[in-house]
Amino acid sequence: MQKLTLIIHGGAGNIYKGMLTEQQETDYTDGLRFALDKGYGILQQGGTSIDAVKAAIAAMEDNPLFNAGRGAVFTKKGLHEMDACIMDGKDLSAGAVAGVRHIKNPIRLADEVRCHSGHVFLSGSGAGEFALQQGIETAPDEYFFNKERYEQWIEIRDSNFYQLDHKADNLKGVAPNPDHKFGTVGAAACDMYGNIAAGTSTGGMTNKRFGRIGDSPVVGAGTYANNDTCAISCTGHGEFFLRAAVAHDISCLIEYKGLSLADACRLVVKDKLVKMGGEGGLIAVNRIGEFCFSYNSAGMNRGVRTSEGTDYVAFYGDSKDN
Repeated sequence: MQKLTLIIHGGAGNIYKGMLTEQQETDYTDGLRFALDKGYGILQQGGTSIDAVKAAIAAMEDNPLFNAGRGAVFTKKGLHEMDACIMDGKDLSAGAVAGVRHIKNPIRLADEVRCHSGHVFLSGSGAGEFALQQGIETAPDEYFFNKERYEQWIEIRDSNFYQLDHKADNLKGVAPNPDHKFGTVGAAACDMYGNIAAGTSTGGMTNKRFGRIGDSPVVGAGTYANNDTCAISCTGHGEFFLRAAVAHDISCLIEYKGLSLADACRLVVKDKLVKMGGEGGLIAVNRIGEFCFSYNSAGMNRGVRTSEGTDYVAFYGDSKDN
């Protein structure tokens, strides 16, 4: 019988035991479990992996804990510019958006691009125009305002620093980030038909300039899905994930070298990225429902649910993860 699997993440970074308060752990647990409920409920009812991924990510976009949708961070200009991508492993169809504003759920817009635009990647005002045409729900600036995000931006807005979702103060131009209550979100799933899909959504970096776009919306870098190999969503310092084409590299290691899902993820995340100086992690699933958490940071907000009874969320590093 086909194994159903839904795996999600809410950002990777410098997350150690004792860093989160009991209330923060409860809030994260509730947020991750709610996303699992939304996505896995679709799989359980015979729905597709692409719809499960979309539902799980939309749930996290609606939660201000995470740096996506409602919880998106502020840019240098004090705006919210969001990126998202979704890909179906069954036919390699993909949709992505970058630098969009006022879109309540960027992952839903990315899926509209996949299904109805005739294109793969739309950006900025053009993506916004397409959203209006497709009836995608929008929200005013006030909807995206978050006091903690705002205070974080105020601290560095007059500098040339930008700030990652995780602490990476050894990198040029990156300011230390003591606040670990948010992160890029993603999901990957395997449905009852053996089809897999993946998606990622993010608000990017605090104080980002020049219309910067990271790896999250880029097919093959931060997001990828192919039934023959794996479905992957990444989180971390996007510049490194872009340069290493992380998601596609893992797929290639499986397809051309015959590596297992776990071994391919481990090689890229724990070896290749580390040698480049890249920090972060990813989630992955294949068409028989095997899943993998892999990260080279201290921890990653993550969760999984399968039809074989695996069901948990976690934040801190675990030696059982790859």
